[in-house]
Amino acid sequence: MADALGALLVERFSGGSLRLGTRTSPMAMHQAQRVADLIIGRAPAVKVELIPIKTSADLWPGDLSELGGKGTFTKEIDRALMAAQVDIAVHCMKDVPGDVPLPAGTAFGAYLPRDDVRDVVVTRDGSTLADLPAGALVGTSSVRRRAQLGLYRPDLRTERIRGAVGSRVAKLDTDGRYDALILACAGLARLEMLDRVAEVLPIEFLPADGGRVAMVPAVGAGIIGIQARTADVPVMQLLDEFNHQPTARDMLAERTMLHMLRGHCNSPIAGYATTTPDGQLSLFGMVFNRDGSAWARSLLWGDPGDPATLGSRVASDLLHQGARYLITATRK
Repeated sequence: MADALGALLVERFSGGSLRLGTRTSPMAMHQAQRVADLIIGRAPAVKVELIPIKTSADLWPGDLSELGGKGTFTKEIDRALMAAQVDIAVHCMKDVPGDVPLPAGTAFGAYLPRDDVRDVVVTRDGSTLADLPAGALVGTSSVRRRAQLGLYRPDLRTERIRGAVGSRVAKLDTDGRYDALILACAGLARLEMLDRVAEVLPIEFLPADGGRVAMVPAVGAGIIGIQARTADVPVMQLLDEFNHQPTARDMLAERTMLHMLRGHCNSPIAGYATTTPDGQLSLFGMVFNRDGSAWARSLLWGDPGDPATLGSRVASDLLHQGARYLITATRK
């Protein structure tokens, strides 16, 4: 049987290559190459080209809130997609803001199977958070991680640390300023740096007096999303073949919650959807203040065929508990 989509793609890109827009960091390039390999495997006659794009967030050394938030990770790539300078855009979904709409005429056509969502601790000598003395300095740029660390270990100090994952680990090793880093397990795995993990943090919410730090994941943690122009029918059909339905379902629940909460880049919001052993879809959402001393949390279950409704229910429950006050306070 003739491969109709393959033939359509060959015709669509007969005059050039299918261009993948991506950030320039080693991890982002690794993610984009993973997508390129999928395309080459599906349509080997189509030439695929990676187009690295430096984003505002990559060039800005300071606090992202001063620059405009998480949207600065994506806006230059979005512009390239809208201008037809690239044909698809590859994003880490936790960097895609929930309070900024996608450019008109674009959509995420595929989500790849979710990677490990857990956060990990990296230290020079393999020590864990429990080993750190009061006043030790932990490097993290995530407001979500800072808030949750403050909930469990308010005696530790935190400081923003920016840059690619590899450069952060090198800074930990060489300048002696930081005692530990909190990073995404999936990012270290993509860079083959799992040997640096000193501690894997549990994702379940734990009592603050239990002696163990937990980190509920960010919305979209571990998910690679592939965005394209909706009018580009051959590309959208291709992405549909790559779309992992369970991940897409989880992503819809989490991002519906995030959108309804209207969180911004300074909002410590966590959210994680998963399927229970009995086949229900569960969604755990949390909203914190800056230091983790106040929070709202919700864990609800719903029909896996209607993830948006579950996301709405969790957001409504959080708002009923005062999440809007917590989010508004972090704007100050």
